[in-house]
Amino acid sequence: MLAAARQAVLVPTVPAFYQPLRLEVERRTNVEARMAFYLSALFTAAEEIRRHLGSGVPVVVESYFARCLTSHRALGARLGVTLPAWLPTPVTYYLKCADDERRRRLASRNKPTSRWDALTETVTDQVTDAYASFPMQRIDTTGLTPEEVLRVITATDRQGAHSHADTEPVGAHPYLLPAVPRDPAGTRFS
Repeated sequence: MLAAARQAVLVPTVPAFYQPLRLEVERRTNVEARMAFYLSALFTAAEEIRRHLGSGVPVVVESYFARCLTSHRALGARLGVTLPAWLPTPVTYYLKCADDERRRRLASRNKPTSRWDALTETVTDQVTDAYASFPMQRIDTTGLTPEEVLRVITATDRQGAHSHADTEPVGAHPYLLPAVPRDPAGTRFS
């Protein structure tokens, strides 16, 4: 929805050609191996993001380095990571809601709960604390519909709106975000 509203390209942070390996990594128990996999995927996505931004086209991603670093560190990863200066610096929105609503939303997702999802639920306070070190616009979504959250985000910051972006769907794999409509002008937000 944000990509369509901003007329931005939606870039998956785990590229489609990584998906078969992702399934294998998700079955394993080594948190450092999982973190290294996601870092590799993010660096690959960052190259695509840089190409778009270099062409003057805005980009929306569902998660970026902050999520990878915070969640894996909360799960026990001890890899030292220094992010290079060439990485695009995002405007990040940290969407939060009341715990009971978050649990209800997670239960209603159309995605199987992985072992890693379950483990992350046991360290939510550590993840939240780790996010504090990253600059983010925090938005409380408790009681808001996705359309209302979109309005809050777009009212907060109009950075990234562009009329020439390609919002072609990014794929139909269950781990990728749902498709973005090809014609953002035809999308209605109330």
